[in-house]
Amino acid sequence: MINFRLYPFLILMLLSFQTLTRAHEHPRSYSEVQVGVILDMESWAGKVVYRCISMAISDFYTANPHYTTRIAFKTRDTKGEPLSALSAALDLLENTKVQAIIGPESTVEARFLDVFEDKANIPILSFSTSPFPNRNPYLLQISQDETTQFKAIAAMVDLFKSTEVIVICEDTTNGREMTTYMVSAFQEKNIYVMHASFISASSNNEQVWEELRKLQTMQTMVFVVHVSPSLATNVFSMAKELGMMGEGYMWIVTSKTTNYLESLDSETIESMQGAVGFRSYFPASRDLHKFVSKCRKEHYDLNPFMEFKGVDPNGIWAYDAVYALATAVERIQTTTELASKDLGTNIGTSLLDEMLRVNLHGLGGEFKLMNGRTTSKAMEVVNVIGKGGRRVGFWMMATGGGFVKEIKKPNSSSNQGLEIIIWPGGTTSINPKRRKLQTNGNKKLRILFPGASLFPNIAQISVDPRTNLSGVSGFTGDVFNAAFNALDYGVEIEVIPFSHKDGSTYNDVIQKIYLKEYDAAIGDFTITENRSLFVDFTLPFTDLGVGIVARNTKNGMWIFLDPLSADLWITSAFFFLFLGFVIWFIEHRTNNEFQGSTRHQIGTTLWFAFSTLVYAHSKLSNSLHSNLNLLKDLIFLSTHKIYILDLSGIENCRGEAAKFVVTVWVFVVLVLTSSYTATLSSLLTVQQIGMKEMSIGLQGLSPLGIVYNKLNVVDGWSEKLYAPEDYAKALTTGRFDAIVSEILYIKSLLAMYSGADFSLIATAPTTNGFGFAFQKGSPLAREMSTQIAKMREDGTLKALEDKWLKRESAMMSKDFSSPSPKILNFYGLRGLFFISGVSMALALLFSMIDLVCEKWHIKDKIKMLRCVLHGSSEIHEHDTDVESTV
Repeated sequence: MINFRLYPFLILMLLSFQTLTRAHEHPRSYSEVQVGVILDMESWAGKVVYRCISMAISDFYTANPHYTTRIAFKTRDTKGEPLSALSAALDLLENTKVQAIIGPESTVEARFLDVFEDKANIPILSFSTSPFPNRNPYLLQISQDETTQFKAIAAMVDLFKSTEVIVICEDTTNGREMTTYMVSAFQEKNIYVMHASFISASSNNEQVWEELRKLQTMQTMVFVVHVSPSLATNVFSMAKELGMMGEGYMWIVTSKTTNYLESLDSETIESMQGAVGFRSYFPASRDLHKFVSKCRKEHYDLNPFMEFKGVDPNGIWAYDAVYALATAVERIQTTTELASKDLGTNIGTSLLDEMLRVNLHGLGGEFKLMNGRTTSKAMEVVNVIGKGGRRVGFWMMATGGGFVKEIKKPNSSSNQGLEIIIWPGGTTSINPKRRKLQTNGNKKLRILFPGASLFPNIAQISVDPRTNLSGVSGFTGDVFNAAFNALDYGVEIEVIPFSHKDGSTYNDVIQKIYLKEYDAAIGDFTITENRSLFVDFTLPFTDLGVGIVARNTKNGMWIFLDPLSADLWITSAFFFLFLGFVIWFIEHRTNNEFQGSTRHQIGTTLWFAFSTLVYAHSKLSNSLHSNLNLLKDLIFLSTHKIYILDLSGIENCRGEAAKFVVTVWVFVVLVLTSSYTATLSSLLTVQQIGMKEMSIGLQGLSPLGIVYNKLNVVDGWSEKLYAPEDYAKALTTGRFDAIVSEILYIKSLLAMYSGADFSLIATAPTTNGFGFAFQKGSPLAREMSTQIAKMREDGTLKALEDKWLKRESAMMSKDFSSPSPKILNFYGLRGLFFISGVSMALALLFSMIDLVCEKWHIKDKIKMLRCVLHGSSEIHEHDTDVESTV
């Protein structure tokens, strides 16, 4: 029987035979394009890429036999020498006249070919990557961009709550460029790159061991490795020897190594157990499966006794790139305006344009060039377990970033995140913070406490009766415990008291931390520049600077003279007398109050002048009466007092000039008395201490000697004090006039002796406050600083300070840091006296002019009267003579 199912197959075979027959009938019916291939044919990767290129061109034209173009490859072997790549490219351009170049593999070789930007405008399909934009638009990157995985690595580090990493890169130009880009990705996640280590590919095991040993002392447990597979073999082998592949460590490997994971030997895989890597993702497809099967068959045909370890990713990218290049060449030939173009001439620009337009589905997924680079939608995350890598998820770049377990359903909530990762040491959970504190086999954080602290409410050693473990109580201890517990390290703390011997200081404690005998020191440590050279301090958790504490002494009998300076007292007295003289000069001729005996006039004048402190002239009272009806007193409100000016005790001034002078002077008096009262009140609140020729006490253990001269304390003598009892006794007995100490010590003293008459009278920001000391490079210093800043913002620090250092007295605390009240002087009030003086002088001048004019007017009247009297006398004499004659 005839099997009708074979008909379609037979028809397909006949059509294929017909096509092949036509092809053989017309063997030269297509245009040939020369394409150069520059590879290291002696390397395994170069051989794989070349086989994939050959396989791609064969598969492409087998699938498209009707195409009228053909690509002919011209291969050049670099033998691993970058300069050979340059000479090969020159030969291909000048002699062979190639229209495109595939290769090279290394970044160094690609940089050499970058010089052809101005000489040869042909596409160069390179496998190398660079984090920076290509300067040469003809240089096309056909491999996956390595920089796309850095955001994924930063996201993974952030996912596992680590805040710092160490980057290990190959010591090449490309390695350093990649490090810059990697650091930028970590900064976006607020992850600190503690150190970037650059290791040469030619380094031997001893050199790699020394570098890793240095990194081990930095106490950072997260490492990102971006090196070639050969160098990665040495790095992980030495890391395992140093115990850096144990519990608590976190190793992340980039695609530069993970893409070739299957090609690594078993010893390297064994040393990488627990590491997590990112590698290029090639979606499963029938074409990819057929391609891998063909590669496997060819491998065993050539190497029957060598295990096939998969296909090099560069081979897949090269395969797709050849497909894209052949497609672009055919499009140029079939384009209408270029149909007549001879493809033997330079078509580089047209070929580049067509390459950028190509969009095909290849073995590696979608092949499309954007900005001269291929695009990728996802990266595969693998966990090195057993004999190879186990997939634990994907990083989705196409959706803006994020980890998913399965790529086919990225939007499912249950699909978010990663599968369980088995980290170094065989653990499924990791806490880098906890492990990085357990250096040298220690299971506890060894904290040194200076037992010399004599202020119990600041810091003192305490023993838990249940566990018999030492701890620190007081303000300092509570701050440390609150900040450290918030970090959630999960590490126990062992507090070790430091026994002070004769002559020992806090600097000896700092020395112990510097020598790494202890992990940290807590207590009342002043942050200084010199100490910061040996340890890392946290942010200060106390007020900055020092203060001056003194006993409030009783006020002297002449304190009422203190608000005004001597020159102001003298000037005021002079103006009172001058006012009296001016008023007397103006009024004594017309006002009966200023007439009489000399003694009476002097007494009235002085009484009138000084009474302006309380009274004003009655004329002002009459004016106010007319405006305010029944008011007889003018009330002036000051800051704390009410001044009442009784305006009914003196007769009205009759001269307008006198009224003007008195009005201006009353204003001056009001300003003067108000200022005097305010200053006197301030002086009575806190007795100011003169800073010259006084005895000063200094805190004995604090480095206040470095700031002593900054407080302007001169010509005195000082002595060191240690305990709060020494402070109180020295001030109470009058042994010291004041004590200069850290503000926290003074607050402690005021809290312990709340009933004593002590006050913080001044502060100066001359020290940096107290901080906790850690070993140089310890991440705890920075993380504790972050917690201290957070505690200050949310009020926790203030609450702890109130708990231990708040005064228990019901009276208002005398603690303050406001500046001392300033004494009034003539210079500050010279404007008022100038106005009053000018008004008095003008009034006196006008009065004198009026007096002169008045005297001249009287003289004229007397002269006229004399003339009249003289004329009358002559007439009388003439009449007498007439009568006598008669």
